[in-house]
Amino acid sequence: MSDRLDRRALFASGGAAVLLAAAGVSQAQTPRRGGVMRIAVPRDEALLRLIARGAIQEKLTEIGPDGLLHPELATRWSCDTDAKHWRFDLREGTLFSDNRPMSSEDVVNALHQHFSAGRFGDLAVDHIIATGDLQVEVALSRGSAHLPYILAQTDMWIEATGHNESSLEEMLGTGPYDLIRANENRHFMLQRRLTHPKDGTAGWADQIEAVVIPDAAVRAEALRDGYVDIAALPQGKGLIGSGNLLYYPSSSDVLIAASTSVGMPVQVSGSNPMDDGRIALRWWML
Repeated sequence: MSDRLDRRALFASGGAAVLLAAAGVSQAQTPRRGGVMRIAVPRDEALLRLIARGAIQEKLTEIGPDGLLHPELATRWSCDTDAKHWRFDLREGTLFSDNRPMSSEDVVNALHQHFSAGRFGDLAVDHIIATGDLQVEVALSRGSAHLPYILAQTDMWIEATGHNESSLEEMLGTGPYDLIRANENRHFMLQRRLTHPKDGTAGWADQIEAVVIPDAAVRAEALRDGYVDIAALPQGKGLIGSGNLLYYPSSSDVLIAASTSVGMPVQVSGSNPMDDGRIALRWWML
């Protein structure tokens, strides 16, 4: 990572909370359920998709706001003494956005695609197989204790078998949010599911709306006038001195700006690349 954090990655993950905490700014608000979170971003298809994917889709494991490895679609995992053969037990009753149950075959197919795309790094895989309806085995050519951390990396999302996601409008997942409206390169609207295993730990807003506003000055105006709650605003042009706004990491070097009606975790992992797209999942409206 460069000395200066990538602006898009910082905005996408909520990593700014780390810098805010380091500056001594209080982040002790208690997360609350409800409200609509509105996010303004520049014209960047990858960023728009990343924010949507972080709320709609899940991985086997994740790095939580506390910086620790946590279960996500995998409820538990174990390996043999040489860390070559891994077994992952999957969350029961998991549904994709189209209400189709997730199976171990979905996970196997997704992991095969990730391996083919080189997302396992330098790990060589002997096989990835389903050993039960809710159990998957990954056999490595050489042992590695890092596999659960690798599976928490960006782009290790588990997608439905055979689903051809050629556009944002077709995105499906097992996460707390369903896509209800989208226009590629322009905006999307997400609706929180009525019930989800993350209830009480993440996915606080009832709805999440992201809108592309190419001009930074217009994004600043939209935030200042209350049309959006969070905006990617390098330099903070047009905002410094405005009341009821927070600047990250500082007012002299703004990466993002947010209304004081927005809450975020006290701590965000510093060990995971700060581009995991979980801003919509982990932030909340006060």
